[in-house]
Amino acid sequence: MKICLVCSHGGHLTEMEMLYPAMTGYEKFLVTYRSQCTEETNLGQRKYLLDHVGTNAWRAAKLIYKAMVILLRERPDVVLSIGAEIAIPFLWFGKLMGAKTVYIESWCRVNTKSFTGTLVYPIADLFLVQWPSLTSEYGLKAKYFGGLI
Repeated sequence: MKICLVCSHGGHLTEMEMLYPAMTGYEKFLVTYRSQCTEETNLGQRKYLLDHVGTNAWRAAKLIYKAMVILLRERPDVVLSIGAEIAIPFLWFGKLMGAKTVYIESWCRVNTKSFTGTLVYPIADLFLVQWPSLTSEYGLKAKYFGGLI
């Protein structure tokens, strides 16, 4: 099984690093933003370091294109994300390509939904929250099994 790990740099990357041991034995590749910490991380057998999108529409369009190219090249069985805007096109295109999609709401989201979570909730095969209060915010698909991180 091949897993696409997609997250932004910083706290989301730290959370992904904490989950990484649970994926031992699977082929993995990382998609994240280019930064000093992502240059140095050892997550995945391969990594794709992309330019930060922020709120720039042109960079967002480039991210959508790059997501399609990377997913077509790699053909993952699962797309797993902990968040930020970089995850949105990867989860949506992954779903369209037949991959299972898993979204884990960041540990810092206690009472309110994230923008990314809201946009990927409809297509996530597994949608996990780390605080019980978020199950009522998101709805029936959101599952709480305790803190994952």
